[in-house]
Amino acid sequence: MTGHVDFRVFVEPQQGATYADQLAVARAAEQLGYSAFFRSDHYLAMSGDGLPGPTDSWVTLAGIARETSSIRLGTLVTSATFRYPGPLAIAVAQVDEMSDGRVEFGLGAGWFEPEHQAYAIPFPDTAERFERLAEQLEIITGLWSTPKGETFDSSGTHYSVSDSPGLPKPAQSPYPPIIIGGQGAKRTPALAARYAAEFNVPFVPLETVKTQFARVAAAVAEAGREPDSMTYSAAFGVDR
Repeated sequence: MTGHVDFRVFVEPQQGATYADQLAVARAAEQLGYSAFFRSDHYLAMSGDGLPGPTDSWVTLAGIARETSSIRLGTLVTSATFRYPGPLAIAVAQVDEMSDGRVEFGLGAGWFEPEHQAYAIPFPDTAERFERLAEQLEIITGLWSTPKGETFDSSGTHYSVSDSPGLPKPAQSPYPPIIIGGQGAKRTPALAARYAAEFNVPFVPLETVKTQFARVAAAVAEAGREPDSMTYSAAFGVDR
């Protein structure tokens, strides 16, 4: 496995940040040589008043895509509970085109129940949320991978697709790098090995990071992938 350290910026604007605030951070990160600007996908502050209020992750990244030129842009991570897979595939593909292929697509099951209650979003139990995440990954990658002129079909427990043209296509081929994260011992590593280009562990002790990376590496090997085909990352907070 080759060794390479890459520093990226991650913000949680639900705690209180306007679009202008996020754009300023993204531009500064680009100028300072950071390789990517990531943001969370939340609608409710975890502490404090959250003023002036939340911003939508993909609307925000679309704007930043047009006001930056080189820094990569993504989510840690988009919540599968917030959007249907088809419209999400369209939105991400559009932002990828708007950025000239600079998108990285993090997708997770969703976890913060109060924000769902605050904004009228259904919040199924853990098992169903994970099922929905798996089906969304299958559908979104299927839509993006379908050759132009052909159609995509998928029949799942929670989502079904019939005769979809799978348009638009992302600028990146076959699609933007997918990021999956979390601390699940079995299903999460298996899902990452199947779909992800990157695996992320957020805000946990170093020993937990090591344990989870080892689980994912084992799942990658079991899936028959090359070890270097998976990027491993961790998010840590810093004081201003």
